[in-house]
Amino acid sequence: MKNYWPNDEVLFSQTREKLFVALVGDILDTMGLKHQFLHQQLKPVETGMVILGRAMPVLEADYFHESYEGNNPLSSKPFGLMFHALDDLKKNEVYICSGGSHRYAQFGGLMATRAIACGAAGAVVHGFHRDTNEILNLNFPVASFGSYAQDQGPRGKVVDWRVPIELDGIKVMPGDVIYGDRDGILVIPAEAVEEAFQGAFEKAKGENKVLVALKNGMTTVDAYEKFGIM
Repeated sequence: MKNYWPNDEVLFSQTREKLFVALVGDILDTMGLKHQFLHQQLKPVETGMVILGRAMPVLEADYFHESYEGNNPLSSKPFGLMFHALDDLKKNEVYICSGGSHRYAQFGGLMATRAIACGAAGAVVHGFHRDTNEILNLNFPVASFGSYAQDQGPRGKVVDWRVPIELDGIKVMPGDVIYGDRDGILVIPAEAVEEAFQGAFEKAKGENKVLVALKNGMTTVDAYEKFGIM
């Protein structure tokens, strides 16, 4: 397939300038990828935030003790492998986690501070975040189901990272693109990125033509017949 941009930096920059999440979702529909939006209540902490980067999936699990001498050495590690996962974030990656219950927060202000230092592009938590004011002050894009202060320490651990995870029946692989704004959080499989984003850029041009036509008084029936876009 033709490479339409030289690297992720260019793609992500152009996407932020010219696209929004719904456009890419529409193109995925035409590609037969019709179930790529995560839960509709998964939203950015602040409505203007945009999350865009390569997925670094993180797998969580409930634990009922911060440190316990079980049969797995992981059981004795507070937070499990969370610090290892966080420190492994790379530039333009999104920390995206699932697997634990919703009884505690899975991302907070200190984690956001470390993620920024690593060059990360954001975090998507299939659960709750905390330290909202700190995250807002840092202007670090985080999406979750909402805020909840209860700590993960004695309740959950990260058990692995850079592994396939599942959110809302959607597989998330390392290197998939995560794209989110106030209208939803989208998972674009790595192998679909070129086609999906190029299609979205073309659709954006078409929608601009439709917009001009509608402002000039064209009916929606005529606009759709002419442009095939609505």
